[in-house]
Amino acid sequence: MPYRVEVRFFDGLDELLPPGRRGRPIRTEVAAGTTVKDLAESLSVPHTEIAVILVNGESVDFGHQLHDGDRMSVYPVVESLAPSPLPLVRLDPPRLPDPRFVLDVHLGRLARTLRLLGFDCIWRNDITDDELAAISVAEQRTLLTRDRGILKRAKVVYGYLVRETDCRRQTTEVLRRFDLFRAISPFGRCLECNGMLEPVAKEGLAHRLPPRTQRDFNDFCRCPQCDRIYWKGSHYDRLAALVEDVRRAGTVA
Repeated sequence: MPYRVEVRFFDGLDELLPPGRRGRPIRTEVAAGTTVKDLAESLSVPHTEIAVILVNGESVDFGHQLHDGDRMSVYPVVESLAPSPLPLVRLDPPRLPDPRFVLDVHLGRLARTLRLLGFDCIWRNDITDDELAAISVAEQRTLLTRDRGILKRAKVVYGYLVRETDCRRQTTEVLRRFDLFRAISPFGRCLECNGMLEPVAKEGLAHRLPPRTQRDFNDFCRCPQCDRIYWKGSHYDRLAALVEDVRRAGTVA
């Protein structure tokens, strides 16, 4: 016989629910042995988005099994939780010391923008879901995706579901979520392959530069991984303006 339980998602997690279930308790039936993680993910909220779950007012881990009449409250990952009179079981992992990411195939523009800002990002247009999960685990990289199904994989510990669809807003969203505005260090990475750029003498590049570039520019960088050459051409002002826009967004509450 199924158990009847009630669950409610707080502080933005309910935006991941179907519209008709947002902003109110959800009354549903579960089979015996259903865990709180099972129920949350069956309602489209990946475990990587969850920091604390209370059942009947008691903080529990993901393996806690539900019983008839239980009331379950689910809270999101945030940088700090308000003090609680109850001991809390934190379900989100400790913060990684280095902000490194792996991004799914749909987030190529976001990957380039994060690289522009100096962040270590793995992205390929042919990367598979299995590779994304494996890289995230092996290299302790945060998996950024708009596919919540990948984040429901049990092996994925560090992950974030990107809500926005516009690249500029996605960038602000990710930097705000991981508190990275002060870590911005632009123009140090290759936008194409993620390699760290190195200064290179103009003399060794003369055969690779357009005549106007040879005439007007003296400072160059090279990516040792893909051999791409960078200089402060007409594109630089546009990219610099983007960097400043992102920095300004970090000052807005």
